Amino acid sequence: MLYTEIDSPLGTLLLTGRPSATAPGGTALSSLSVPGQKNAATIGADWRREPAAFTEAARQLDAYFAGDAKDFTLEFAVQGTEFRQKVWDALDSVPYGATTTYGEIAARIGASRIAVRAVGGAIGANPLLVLRPCHRVIGANGSLTGYAGGLERKQLLLGLEGYRG
Repeated sequence: MLYTEIDSPLGTLLLTGRPSATAPGGTALSSLSVPGQKNAATIGADWRREPAAFTEAARQLDAYFAGDAKDFTLEFAVQGTEFRQKVWDALDSVPYGATTTYGEIAARIGASRIAVRAVGGAIGANPLLVLRPCHRVIGANGSLTGYAGGLERKQLLLGLEGYRG
């Protein structure tokens, strides 16, 4: 596993990844986590620090935090159940500056209203904070709820994107 750490307005981001299977010399990201995050990746003894492998990810993140980019064009290599993959794919379709609810994500993937709790679990297990915009999911009543990186970070990200809810 390759990794690097980069500074951001959210604190030091830990990025992990593997060599890309489709883009020679590229890196497919497997996680992006923030300090104190619930279920954050931890650096393994056999991991290799390789900042150069994450140059493009760092460039795109810097542009996002500077307000110069609204989406990411990076390769992801994350593991998850079929259900989680569907939820994560639905997150990818929530546009910059917009929000959605857990119920709306459930509806997008064809899950019943009863599955909203499972949708919340899948969103909470998102290994790619910021890159896969789980921060754009809010409660049905408009409240900022549940974010593995902490509600202050969720509020910061939404504010950066112009959300004033």
